[in-house]
Amino acid sequence: MKVLKFGGTSVANAENIGNVLQIIKDKPQKMAVVVSAFGGITDALLLTGKTAAAKNLSYQESFADIENRHLDAVRQLIPVTAQSGVISNVKKELNQLETLFEGAYLLGELSPRTSDIVASYGELLSSYIIAEAAKHAGIDVCHKDARQLIQTSDHFGKASVNFEVTNKKCQDFFDGNKHQITIVPGFVASTEKGETTTLGRGGSDYSAAIIAAAINATDIEIWTDVSGMYTANPRLVKQAFPIEHISYQEAMELSHFGAKVIYPPTIQPILEKEIPIWVKNTFDPKSEGTYITKNTNGKGKPVKGISHVERIALITLEGSGMVGIPGFSKRLFEVLFQEGINIILITQASSEHSICLAIDESEAERAKQAIDKAFEYEIQLGKVEPTILEKGQAIIALVGDNMKSHQGLSGRMFSALGKNNVNIRAIAQGASEKNISAVISKADVKKALNTLHERFFEDNIKQLNLFVTGVGNVGERFLNQVRQQHTYLKEKLKLNVRVIGLSNSRTMVFDENGIDLSQWESKLAAGEQASLEGFFEQAKQFNLRNSIFVDNTASAHVSDRYAEYLRNSIAIVTCNKIACSSAFDQYQELKDLSRKYNAPFLFETNVGAGLPIIDTLKNLIASGDNVRTIQAVLSGSLNFVFNNFKEGVSFHDIVKQAQEEGYTEPDPKIDLSGVDVARKILILARESKNRLDLEDIENKSFLPEESLVTTNNDDFFASLKTYEKDFDALYAEAAAKGCRLKYVAQYEDGKASVGLQHIPEGHDFYNLEGSDNIVLFFTDRYPKQPLIVKGAGAGADVTASGIFADVIRIGKV
Repeated sequence: MKVLKFGGTSVANAENIGNVLQIIKDKPQKMAVVVSAFGGITDALLLTGKTAAAKNLSYQESFADIENRHLDAVRQLIPVTAQSGVISNVKKELNQLETLFEGAYLLGELSPRTSDIVASYGELLSSYIIAEAAKHAGIDVCHKDARQLIQTSDHFGKASVNFEVTNKKCQDFFDGNKHQITIVPGFVASTEKGETTTLGRGGSDYSAAIIAAAINATDIEIWTDVSGMYTANPRLVKQAFPIEHISYQEAMELSHFGAKVIYPPTIQPILEKEIPIWVKNTFDPKSEGTYITKNTNGKGKPVKGISHVERIALITLEGSGMVGIPGFSKRLFEVLFQEGINIILITQASSEHSICLAIDESEAERAKQAIDKAFEYEIQLGKVEPTILEKGQAIIALVGDNMKSHQGLSGRMFSALGKNNVNIRAIAQGASEKNISAVISKADVKKALNTLHERFFEDNIKQLNLFVTGVGNVGERFLNQVRQQHTYLKEKLKLNVRVIGLSNSRTMVFDENGIDLSQWESKLAAGEQASLEGFFEQAKQFNLRNSIFVDNTASAHVSDRYAEYLRNSIAIVTCNKIACSSAFDQYQELKDLSRKYNAPFLFETNVGAGLPIIDTLKNLIASGDNVRTIQAVLSGSLNFVFNNFKEGVSFHDIVKQAQEEGYTEPDPKIDLSGVDVARKILILARESKNRLDLEDIENKSFLPEESLVTTNNDDFFASLKTYEKDFDALYAEAAAKGCRLKYVAQYEDGKASVGLQHIPEGHDFYNLEGSDNIVLFFTDRYPKQPLIVKGAGAGADVTASGIFADVIRIGKV
């Protein structure tokens, strides 16, 4: 014989009840079917009772809603010709319920005993209506009041079961029952005197387990609104999936730590009988669900699930007077026991200097007052500090029977959380290693769950969440590259790259599930008004794991925000040179924040676009080499200009062409003035462990003063036409010497300079074509023949690919 239990969502309305009846019809064996109250009714009943006890006449409206909901269900489920008898019986029960509410209103109180009676009506009414509907659906069914089967103590609100009496009652009834299906209300029971009691919230699961154990059922099926017990809460972790097979102990651990699919005591009555449990989905009955048995014989992953409990408070008792003194823990626990406060988690330092407890946040203030009062004498003497209370916490837990057989799980757990700056306040792990629990800030719960789920369940696929600002030449190509390579990265590199936020100077748009990059332009156009503060606050509020801020702009206002992102453990990838070429102390602060908050700060594209110049330099330094001299052509823009500038060609036209083809900054004066090159050599000098500022770079500009002082592009280009003969003379002088013009950056002996130079034939720079860059590193290990990095150093595509490479580099850490 089977036992089936259907929860509140499964019987929330007539349509859902129809699904339930079909599930019952499809099972040929004899069954006991335990049902909950219609979804939300138990809460409504208790709230109505409290409203009445508060002498608030609005309880009458609430009661009317409860009445209408049950009568509507009858009208939808029972044929019109048979409704009158059912409606009459339902109204009779509702009249008794109304009398209870009226009594609570007149007396101004709702006793625990009356509260139990009020709460019981949810299951009593639903089970009767469902049984009647089943009869008219052609099912061989009877209705049995659980109060005649389950006997309990008179501890109203959460009564304890008398199993000896209950087992006999259940066995006697079902042995003599000839009907195929028996509908039983869950949650309710009665005392020896016949007084109505309840089994506590979630008690319908308990009712089903009690009956299953009493009659030695073949198995028990818990039907709910999800397809089993999940690896994590699917509302918070989109990638969570149903667990195929878990043990009783694993199910109890997950249930205790927030997996609300089943009620924790449910499993207890059937442990000794080893009755299997199925957790199934009423709305997807063909789904396999979760199978729960005594053990799983070591099958599956060592970690079976990740669960959490919110609304936790930490209570810490500490002081030097606790060290080596017996009885402190005993006194502390007794105080909480006397207050009826449950301890969820305990941890104590081996020094005995402190004890930390996790309790329900609603009981925190009462607990603190009771503890401070109990230890008042020690507090006055300074032996113990006043209790420290921290609210806004949560507990996350890894659960699995086989974790003890796998080394390093704790390390992997804490490492994954640490990399995402999830601070752990307390840790607890039993010797059985079936549960590893940690207390964290409630604000970090979603990030922590997703981080751990990714680490233990997603085949090591790492999700990167990008917040991208700037969608011009570089930004547009970057987004196209991310879209193009998405499948490849996921399959080959195990990286799931998602763009969560997108902004330009006008609008910004966000999607926590990832923006569809095939439609990013239309979505951004329809977005909200952009603001740097709003963009940062939204990224911070999402609090997603592996968050990366990608800056594709050349804006100082954007780079001024970098410190805020790093302080919130949001990594930065940028082609914007302003931050790394700003005042040295600001540059150093960003590097320090990156290390402190474990948030990478990568700026490879600051020098050489997509070329691995900075990465090569970092590797030289990290391996112990010392950089003596750097010689470089670092402006792809200027190299393009001077490679194409020749006799008979206008300098103005070449610069205009460079701008139009994306080789220059939006303001080409930044490139031609040498400021951009100066920033680049400054960054290389700093990365070589030297303290320099931009003012320390000697800039030998070839531009006339009139060009340098222009304030807009039109005036700048006009000045280039004005001084066309000067530029022609520069070319003629170099050509006369058999040289080529190159804008060279140099660092040596703590000094750096940038300027136009005549490069003779045979020099490494002479044949540098197009927009290519080249860097010569002379070091202790490369004193005569330098280490050379050469290649395309400008252009939107290569810059975008360099940014993309930095993003991937973060993902591979």
